[in-house]
Parts: sequence; structure tokens; C-alpha cells
Amino acid sequence: MADLADLVRRHTDLTEPELDWLHLLVGEWQLLADLSFADLLLWVRAVRPGPDGFVAVAQIRPVTSQTAYVQDKVGQLIPDGKRVLVNRAWHEGRIAREGDPEWGEGIPVREETIPVRFDGRVIAVVARHTNLATARTPSRLELTYLASAADLATMVAEGRFPFPGGATDSDASPRAGDGLLRLDADGRVAYASPNAVSAYRRLGLSGDVVGVHLGETTARLAPPQGLVDEPISWLVSGLSGRESDVEVEARGVVVRLRSIPLLPGGNRVGTLVLLRDVTELRRRERALLSKDATIREIHHRVKNNLQTVAALLRLQARRLDVPEGRAALEEAVRRVRAIAVVHDTLAQTADGPVDFDEIADRLIALVADLAVADLAGAEASAEVVMPERVGSFGQLPSAIATPLSLVLTELLQNALEHGLRGRDGKVEVAVRRADDEVEIEVADDGAGLPAGFSLADSPRLGLQIVRTLVEGDLRGRIELRARPDVGTSAVLRIPVPGGGAPAE
Repeated sequence: MADLADLVRRHTDLTEPELDWLHLLVGEWQLLADLSFADLLLWVRAVRPGPDGFVAVAQIRPVTSQTAYVQDKVGQLIPDGKRVLVNRAWHEGRIAREGDPEWGEGIPVREETIPVRFDGRVIAVVARHTNLATARTPSRLELTYLASAADLATMVAEGRFPFPGGATDSDASPRAGDGLLRLDADGRVAYASPNAVSAYRRLGLSGDVVGVHLGETTARLAPPQGLVDEPISWLVSGLSGRESDVEVEARGVVVRLRSIPLLPGGNRVGTLVLLRDVTELRRRERALLSKDATIREIHHRVKNNLQTVAALLRLQARRLDVPEGRAALEEAVRRVRAIAVVHDTLAQTADGPVDFDEIADRLIALVADLAVADLAGAEASAEVVMPERVGSFGQLPSAIATPLSLVLTELLQNALEHGLRGRDGKVEVAVRRADDEVEIEVADDGAGLPAGFSLADSPRLGLQIVRTLVEGDLRGRIELRARPDVGTSAVLRIPVPGGGAPAE
């Protein structure tokens, strides 16, 4: 099914600002549907292809009542005159209600049409369809809903609603059924739904909600913490003349309030306040933030401890007179520092996906620095080569980062120590990323592999570690082979669980 933008661009000559206004309206019109107890259809003037008429580009059903239409109407084309009230609202620019109910899908349906005005021009029509099969004597709550819907419909017809920049699509944004207050022009509560009364009881209000000045009462029950740009009493009461969305907290209870000034005819006749108790939602968010901070702190401390271990191993290595023992400890230092690099990055990103490009670049610099230290004082005919990275790893799961960093460190060390030691050359880390796999090639143009080399039979500890990590922890494949011209190529293919985020 085509979306609103596709249908508008295909059938109309509306401008991008006018399309943006329709997007804003559709982002808000669930409220109008719920307050109206009616389905809403958005019709735009179709000027192509074919004869003039109207096309339905969006549809919404009410949460507060039974739908009038089970079948979707989006994409339906009607010629001029097919729906009289749609034509009337379009041509006359007014809300059209006159007309008898019609039978749609076996039930009686009353239709009303509301012109959508933007920048002084009618650009669309909202058709409001009410299922009359469920009609009954309305309660005080339902009458308040309908009165508020009438005010909002008038504002839509006048181009005063929705408020630019005021739409909220957060999961925590209150809906009509969460709690509703209707304020008069002075900011006093004229009606409060049972859910709204309960929310203010939890905030600490002991008396009746109806009749109180909502802004002043809210500011008294839940004084704002720190400096605020505008007074809470001003925002909650809608006295600013624009929509506001604020949260207040008192006695451990958090309530989110959305205030919508009602401005039919340009005069503020009152304010519609939707509210929702979001205490549990905020408690869970705070628990997650606390957990995230704890994980970051753990990674930070692990990194510090690993750096301490590396420093101790390096001190011990300097005290050894046996070259083989010193070399073994230096290799251990390199591996510990590689793991510390990963934990340092995770301390910034917790346990979510990590940008492995940053880790890889730090590991390349680390291996090069250690190679310089190893060659200090030794006779060498060439300087240490700085490996280069080509391509991007993108985002990788944190579970992959540690073993992959060790593998990359070992392969880089092998390329510098055994491939290019004492000679000029080049080391390149080439990365090719797909949705579900990353391929890494560490290539050098050095001495190449010895005759009869076999990775499975290699006695080198570093290569044994690489093979174990790749085939075990990373569940991937590795191949060491001689390059066609000169040097060695190590190719890794590692599956990425869940796809991750490939490089752009």
C-alpha cells in the first residue's frame, strides 16, 4: 500500500510545505478520532491521472469506539460529486454536516467533513465517519470529548491546528483515554476524567479537581526542580497560547501533561489537557540508565586493571636475561593491551554495538608502537611500517570485539615481525562488509610463507590463538596463503549475528 507522500505526489500538485502540513495533521489526528468517536479519512484533490476528483491518502480508526469501516479506504479514488459533503467542504471551505446517514458495510454511518486549511488555502478534507449502531445517551465524559473534538475540528478548518512543532510521537505521550481535563478560559478545571482525577490524587491533591486552577495547583503539588524557561502554571494551563508537553513529579509519582489551547475563531475558549502517569516507565528508564552506567564503570575498571597487568609484565620482562622469556612476556603484554583497548571503547558505549573502526585504528597504532620498541637498539635496515586500513568495519556486536581485536593484533604482529622485519614494505588491512558477514584481509609484501607451511600444524602460539578464536569464539573461517606476487595474505570471514550496521 502506498503511503501518504507517494499518493499526494502521484495524484496532486500540492507543494512540499503543504505535504508537510498533512504529515503533521496525520501525526496528530488520532486525538481527533478518539475525541470524535469516529473514523477519519483524509481526502486530497486528485488532478492526475484521469478526471478530477478526490483520493483517500490516509485513514485512522478510533480507540474509543467501534470502527465504521473495517476495510481500508486508502488509495480509493472518487469522481467529483460522488461524495457531496467532501465537495462542499472543499469548495465552500467550511465544516459540512448536513445530510442523512448512509449505510456503509451494513451499519448506519454519519458523515461530517472538515476542510484542512494551510496558509489560507484549503488543501485537503477530513471526513469524519461515526458508527451510529453504537449510539446511546452520551455521558458527561463523552459530551466533553465531543465538545473538544468540535473545537479542534474548527481549528483544523481555520488552519490553527495542528500546532507547528508541537506533535509528539513518543510512546509516553498521553492519549485521550489515559486522562483528560477540560479547562475554561481562566485555566480552571471544568471537567476531569476518572483517570485524570486518580493521577492528581497520586500527586497529592486531596480535594476535588474540578474548579481548581490547574496550573497553580500543579506548581504547588510538584514544584519544578531547578530553573525553568517558563512557569509550570503557565504551560499547564495553556496560557501561552501554544501547545506544551511537560512532566511533573511529586511523592515519587511522575505525570506527563500535554496541554492544547482551544482557539476556535482565534479566541482561547479553554485548554484540553491530556495526562498520563508515567511513573513505572520512568522507573524502568532510570533502572536501565543505572545498569548502563554500572556496565560502563566495569569496563573502565577492567581496562585499568589490564593496563596495570601489562605494566607489571613489561617490568618483569626487562628483568629477564633470557631472550626467549623476555619475548614471551612482551607478547603477553601486547595481547593484554589489545584487550584493554576493547574495554576502553566499551566503557564509552556500554554493551551495545561498537564502532570497530576506532578499535582497529588504535590496535594498528599499538602494534606499530610496540614494533618500534622491539627494534630499539637493534640493527635494522628499514623503519617500522605503519599498517593501513582500507574499508570500514562499521558497527559490530560487543561480543565479537574482544576476540576479533586479539586476532587482528596477532596477524598485524606477524606481518610486521615475520614478514617485513628489517625490510621495506607495506601492510594493509582490507575490510569488506556485508549485511551478515565481514571479510578481513591482512596482507603484506614481505618474505612470504615458509615452504610447506600449514596453519593447522604451525607451532607458533600466536597463530594457534588466532585459529582457536576464529573457529571457536567467532565461528568464522581463516586462510593463510601466499600472495601471487610476493608476501602473505591472511583472510578472515566472520559471520555477524543480527547483521549489525554495515559500513556506509
